[in-house]
Amino acid sequence: MSDLKTAYCKTPLGITKIIGDDNGVQSVSLLNEDISIDELQSTSSPLPIKNCIQQLHEYFEGTRKEFSVKLNPQGTEFQQKVWTALLDIPFGRTKSYLEQSKKLGDVKAIRAVASANGKNPVWILIPCHRVIGSDGSLTGYAGGIWRKKWLLEHESGSKQQTLF
Repeated sequence: MSDLKTAYCKTPLGITKIIGDDNGVQSVSLLNEDISIDELQSTSSPLPIKNCIQQLHEYFEGTRKEFSVKLNPQGTEFQQKVWTALLDIPFGRTKSYLEQSKKLGDVKAIRAVASANGKNPVWILIPCHRVIGSDGSLTGYAGGIWRKKWLLEHESGSKQQTLF
């Protein structure tokens, strides 16, 4: 079993913490506190982490719409099934929790699907931000609704304009 490594990268939405090893990236999350990532950078990151950092930079620059990072998220069989289904939501598109439940074969599992989405350990790469309420509302997002809104606008290519 290989040792998990941690790396950090700066994004427009905050400092991102990436944990993984040669088997893949297990976790991509946002830190709540602002830290100096210069002193925390690891030069010995496994290839999946290096690829993740590069692809996140490309995503935020607007030059990447799909990720090809080797993933290894840890979760229950049901959570894994939900996270795999999230990967089928195309860049710039959204699905409702109800649509996701139907896709997984159980319309009554909507709360369980929402719960599994909330436990998604791989921010952005497994796009739980693309799941919205049936009425179009931006419900539930561990990183905060403002980040969900930012990500969806980033992917749609049409930012909401302000008058002032």
